[in-house]
Amino acid sequence: MLVRQSELPSFQDISTDVKTISDDNHWKTFFLLGYGLKSEQNIKACPNTWEAMQKIPGLTTVMFSIFEPGKHLPAHRGPYNGVLRLHLGMIVPEAGPDELAIRVKDQICHWEEGKVLIFDDAYEHEAWNHTDKTRVVLFVDFVKPTRFPARFVNWILMNMAIFTPFIREGLDNHKDWEKKFYAEAEALRNRP
Repeated sequence: MLVRQSELPSFQDISTDVKTISDDNHWKTFFLLGYGLKSEQNIKACPNTWEAMQKIPGLTTVMFSIFEPGKHLPAHRGPYNGVLRLHLGMIVPEAGPDELAIRVKDQICHWEEGKVLIFDDAYEHEAWNHTDKTRVVLFVDFVKPTRFPARFVNWILMNMAIFTPFIREGLDNHKDWEKKFYAEAEALRNRP
């Protein structure tokens, strides 16, 4: 994946609503699942990750979130209050406490390789990588555990989301990127 890092899409190229918080090319993504819609090609490229993710109840999103050096996401909130977010540190450069972190509400947290952070993205949060190296986390959203009737309402809203223009556009953008990315990989393999 990182071998072809420059060819990975910027998050806002897939999900245009992200343009409100990111307009550069320093936040790359590699989706396996977005709002319940699978990327079969990317799943084939990461079978062990996909297998491990199947153990998470209410899984809605799985992607690798790649913060290149200098990336800073300003304070923002998630679009919907029905999920919790998990970050698993995959590649975390050594850094001073102010160089690489995520702030959720009033708490500053630091990623560690092999360690998980779980937070409610309905709270204001911001993240930054002020190092000279790339940071990669496995970014996972899963349905917030609630009781009936909130659980039922959440289920309805999550299942209706895939029909919204915002999600459909993101799916189309991802399919376009995926087609090009894997066609280029195939061409490289077939070179004499």
